[in-house]
Amino acid sequence: MTGTPVRAAGCVLWRRSPTGAVELALVYRPKWSDWSWPKGKLKRGESAEAAALREVEEETGHTCRLGTGLPTARYLDHAGRPKEVTYWAAESTGGSFTPNAEVTTLLWLPPAEARDRLTYPHDRDLIPPALAAIARVSR
Repeated sequence: MTGTPVRAAGCVLWRRSPTGAVELALVYRPKWSDWSWPKGKLKRGESAEAAALREVEEETGHTCRLGTGLPTARYLDHAGRPKEVTYWAAESTGGSFTPNAEVTTLLWLPPAEARDRLTYPHDRDLIPPALAAIARVSR
């Protein structure tokens, strides 16, 4: 990939179900007809951490606590530009989803179902390191 990458940040947002099982949050973006993690571009002068927290809240209605950093995803965006997305495993600290123009659906799914629903391989690749990070904080 050549050129300056578009910088973005996001989270593999998680929570515990009433039975104690891990659930992962996926968002549906009708503009791209895709299921992905909550994420978005950094604003001028914004840190990746601040952007990840902002994007999670904007796209899911949830606040969260950033945990372990996850591998950075590098790929070409829909316009063919290089994109770098810095991710964290992040536990939801509460909130409620309201559909909007950018994100119309939020699903909380067990990891295996999330893996099957995610549109892009680079998103699926984040599940194993996210689950390892979640297991470390759950000890």
